[in-house]
Amino acid sequence: MRMTERADKYTLSNGMVMLGEPMDAVGSVAFGFMLPAGAARLPDGCCGASNVIADWIFRGAGERDNRQLGDALDGLGLVRGRSVGSSHLTIGGALEAGNLTPALDLYADIILRPGLNEEQFELARQLAVDEVLSLDDDPRQKVMLKLREQFYPSPLGRSTVGEVSELKLVTAEATKQILKDRFNLSATIFTVAGKYDFERVCRRMEGLFESEQRQGGEPETLGSKQGKYTHIENDGAQVHIGLMTETVRPADENYYNARVAISVLSGGMSALFTEVREKRGLCYAIGARYHSLKDAAGVMCYAGTTPDKAQETLECIIGEFHRLREGISEEEIARAKVGLKSALILHSESSSSRASAIGSDYYILGRVRSLDEIKDEIEATSVESVLGFLRADPLDDFTVVTIGPRQITLT
Repeated sequence: MRMTERADKYTLSNGMVMLGEPMDAVGSVAFGFMLPAGAARLPDGCCGASNVIADWIFRGAGERDNRQLGDALDGLGLVRGRSVGSSHLTIGGALEAGNLTPALDLYADIILRPGLNEEQFELARQLAVDEVLSLDDDPRQKVMLKLREQFYPSPLGRSTVGEVSELKLVTAEATKQILKDRFNLSATIFTVAGKYDFERVCRRMEGLFESEQRQGGEPETLGSKQGKYTHIENDGAQVHIGLMTETVRPADENYYNARVAISVLSGGMSALFTEVREKRGLCYAIGARYHSLKDAAGVMCYAGTTPDKAQETLECIIGEFHRLREGISEEEIARAKVGLKSALILHSESSSSRASAIGSDYYILGRVRSLDEIKDEIEATSVESVLGFLRADPLDDFTVVTIGPRQITLT
């Protein structure tokens, strides 16, 4: 079945790129502003400031105070979304298609004319601190955030949640300056997916966001990786293991071979699930997935186990990574393809997912891939192509982070 769709594109006079993907079967629309204010783009010593900004700018904007702005957004039936990534702070939401224009008007105020009340800043900062502290109750997320920090060269792996010590030192004035420097419309990507009139949206956006073109920010100077093994002491009865190994980026010709290989490793009744959990009973949770930034990518794996089984669990996981290149059956490849295509179909039915995907594609690849292209590339992989990739680019150099009562050994 072909997933026929088209992509809309327009560049505002100030350089902001607008991308759209119409979805005729839905009555809703999702949109997002990808602002170049992600964690890796912050000044040193301000880790977590993007999270503060993502809250602070919604505490009053234009002529509206905190309460009035919230009421106006809620009155449109807007399901708000925000996320902080390595490269971008993304804000947007999903709503009934007929309310898109007034929603864009409100977001123009939020981005260009935020109130930035200092009393509200303290509340936004405290919420960001509380979010970091809450990670102590979610060691799985904590170990994976630390893993990214250790795996990617600085500042690419910088925590998207923040560091308490740095958040406590961030001031309202410093945060205002970050916002002024990083909310660069010329380097912003706007995405929309669902039911919309692209020409009408472009006219509205041109009027709302007309400004002079600015130069993009300086590219990040990449540092070295933090280290092969990091342990975070915790007196609990569980050990949380995160490990990551380098693989190809989305622009690489072997990208789809890598995705299928990872699906074989971790999808459904996979090698990891069957060998580590079912056969050996080493852990209660395990999974691996592909993770990428524009300039680096890796296979990320998590396992939750007990202290007495942690060492064997790690060794078994690494063994399964190594064993993958020794042989894969036609049945495993077919199952992996079905899993990837099923996920693609599910994402294609969500306007929010499509708005996010087209923005990510454009930023990383410089273009938007069609759903049919992705489906065809997955289908074109084979046992031979996947094994050829694994043997040429073996998954065997690991960065490991653990949280638990005692360390394990990385050999």
